[in-house]
Amino acid sequence: MRKKEDKYDFRAFGLAIKKARMKKGLTREQVGAMIEIDPRYLTNIENKGQHPSLQVFYDLVSLLEVSVDEFFLPASDLVKSTRRRQLEKQLDSLSDKDLIIMESVADGIIKSKEVEAE
Repeated sequence: MRKKEDKYDFRAFGLAIKKARMKKGLTREQVGAMIEIDPRYLTNIENKGQHPSLQVFYDLVSLLEVSVDEFFLPASDLVKSTRRRQLEKQLDSLSDKDLIIMESVADGIIKSKEVEAE
């Protein structure tokens, strides 16, 4: 039999779900209606780390664009955080002209860090 301390702690996942939901401006009631769960179930996932069913887990990460890599593969260099995935999705909607501006901003940030390091 599995020991209690061997169970995965879903509290960090719940907090990420809550943050992503709020960032999208969605209420628990709206998300519940979208994925057909009771809003109280979502409250327990977000605030208490309740273990969601696999289907609810999938529905939440898909709807809210939350990366699960950061929770299950934290040591991997290939991990993309939720914030990075959300930014990538935003970048996908930009034109090539817009991407030139974004690239310049990224270059400026990198150069700024290099100057600070000197």
